[in-house]
Amino acid sequence: MTESHAQTPATPSILVDPLRNRGVAFTPEERDALGLTGRLPSGVLTLERQAQRAYQQMQVQDSDLAKNVYLEQLHDRNETLYFKVLGDHLAELLPIVYDPTVGEAIEKYSHEYRRPRGIFLSIDRPDDMEKAFATLQLGPENVDLIVCTDAEEILGIGDWGVGGIQISVGKLAVYTAAAGIDPRRVVAVSLDVGTDRTSLLEDPLYLGNRHPRVHGADYDAFIEKYLETASSTFPNALLHFEDFGPSNARRILEQYGGRYRIFNDDMQGTGAITLAAALSAVRVSGVRMRDQKLVVFGAGTAGVGIADQLRDAMIRDGADPEQAAAQVWLIDKQGLLTRDMTDLRDFQQTYAREPSEVADWARSDGAISLLEAVRRVKPTILLGTSTVHGAFTREVVEAMSEGTERPIIFPISNPTSRIEAMPADVLVWSRGKALVATGIPVAPVEYDGVTYQIGQANNALLYPGLGLGTIVSEASQVTAGMLLAAAQAVANQVDPSGPGASLLPPVDNLRESSAITATAVVKAALDDGVATSKPVDTAEAVREAMWQPVYTEGAAA
Repeated sequence: MTESHAQTPATPSILVDPLRNRGVAFTPEERDALGLTGRLPSGVLTLERQAQRAYQQMQVQDSDLAKNVYLEQLHDRNETLYFKVLGDHLAELLPIVYDPTVGEAIEKYSHEYRRPRGIFLSIDRPDDMEKAFATLQLGPENVDLIVCTDAEEILGIGDWGVGGIQISVGKLAVYTAAAGIDPRRVVAVSLDVGTDRTSLLEDPLYLGNRHPRVHGADYDAFIEKYLETASSTFPNALLHFEDFGPSNARRILEQYGGRYRIFNDDMQGTGAITLAAALSAVRVSGVRMRDQKLVVFGAGTAGVGIADQLRDAMIRDGADPEQAAAQVWLIDKQGLLTRDMTDLRDFQQTYAREPSEVADWARSDGAISLLEAVRRVKPTILLGTSTVHGAFTREVVEAMSEGTERPIIFPISNPTSRIEAMPADVLVWSRGKALVATGIPVAPVEYDGVTYQIGQANNALLYPGLGLGTIVSEASQVTAGMLLAAAQAVANQVDPSGPGASLLPPVDNLRESSAITATAVVKAALDDGVATSKPVDTAEAVREAMWQPVYTEGAAA
C-alpha cells in the first residue's frame, strides 16, 4: 500500500487577507510571484471594472439589509474594492453601511455572524486587554483611530450588547470613505459589559456575555483600564466613543477628556453638526448667536450635548456664561425640567429652571408641555432630539412663528418613524418662514412657488474631517475650539441666503468637504496649543494624509 501525496492545496494567504487581496485584478506576473497560478480565472480586471461589477451585484440585492450584508462580505474579501465602491456611491450607500440599515444589522448580528472584525473586550476578563490588542500585531505608531462602543444606546434602538461592534465597524468605514483615514490604521472595539435585553440573554445563538449589564465601580474600572491600555498601546490614536448610555457618555468625556485624546460623536459630533446648521440659519435670521433662545425637546445625551455647544457659541459671541445658560430650556418626558425635580440627571441640572420662574405656567398632569414652553419662552430655535414622532405639532410650529420672524426648527431625531415633524408640514405651518434641518435625508419641498432644499444634520458631514484634522495635527486632545472650527467649516460650505437654500452642504462630495473641515481643525489645534505636529502647508498635509482606494504598485507583495 502506497501513501498518497495528493493534498488539497491551501488557499494562498493573500486571497484571504482583505487588506492585500486584489482578486482578479492581480496581473499574470503578480499571480506567478505570489503563488496564485491557477487559483484565479484567466481574465484580469481593473479596479474600476471590479467596482462596476460589485456595484451591480449589490444593486440586485432585494433589501437594504441584504445590500448591507453583501457590502460587508466585500469588505471581508477586498478592502480596497469595498472602499472604491463606497466612495464612488457614497451618498447612496451611506444609509446602507451606516444609519439606518446598520441598526437592523446590529439586531441580527448573532444570527448573521460570518467573520469577526475588530477586537472584543469582555468585562469578565479585563486582564486580557493587552493580549487582545497585541493580536493585531500593530506597533505603537501604527494606529490612528479606535472606535469603541458598549452598545447601551445604539442609534434609536437601545441596548444590543455585542452586536454593537457593527456600529464601530460602520463608523470606521465612513471615516475612511469620507475622509481617507487609512483602513490599515484603525481598530473597531466592542466593550462587552453584558446586556439588559432579555431577548438576547435568552437567545441560544447570542454571542455576547450572558449576564445583565455591569454598572458602578466595576464598569468604571473597566472603562479606565480600556483607556489606559488603548492609549499606552497606541499613543497617537484618537479614541472615539460611540453609543454609550447618556450618563456614562457624558461622565467619561468630562472625567477623561483632558487626559486622553477622546471624542464622543453622540455628544460632540451631533452638537457640532447642529451648531453648523444653526450658524447658517443665524446668517439668514439676522438674530445674533448671543441673543438666541433655545428650547430642546429631548434632554438626553444628544440634546444636552447640542445645548452645550450652542450655549458655548453664544458665549463666544459675547453672551455672559450665566446669561447663555439661562437662554436654554430643556423639556423631557416629565415636561419642562425644573430644579425641584428629583429625577434629574447631573448633566441636565445646568439648564433646569427655578420653580418660581414658571410658577404661573399652565400644566397638564403636573407637567409643563412643549407648547406651553414655546408660547412662554418665544424661542428662536426649537430642537428635537426626543424620538417622539409628530411632537412638533401645527400648534407648536405656529407658536414658534408668532414668537420670532424666522424660526429655526431642527427635528433631528431619526429614523423617519421617530422624527418630530416632517419639513413639508413645518414649512406649511410656518408659512415658509421656518429655517429647517433634519436628521434624516429629505427630498426637496415645494411651497408657495419656492423649492426648499432640506439640509441633513448628518454627523458624517463633520466627524470624518474632525478626526482627520486631529490625526494630521497629532492633537493631544479634542478642544472646544476644534469643534467650533469644524462646525464653521461645514457651515461656510453653503450660501443659505437664497430662497429655499439648504443650511448644510449635501453628502455627495464628502471627501472634499472633509478635507476643508480637517484643514480648519488643524489650524484650530495649532491655535489652541494642542497640536504636536505643525505642518508647513496645512491643506497639503491634509490631502497627503488621505488614503486613496487604489491598488498601489508592489503593495500586494
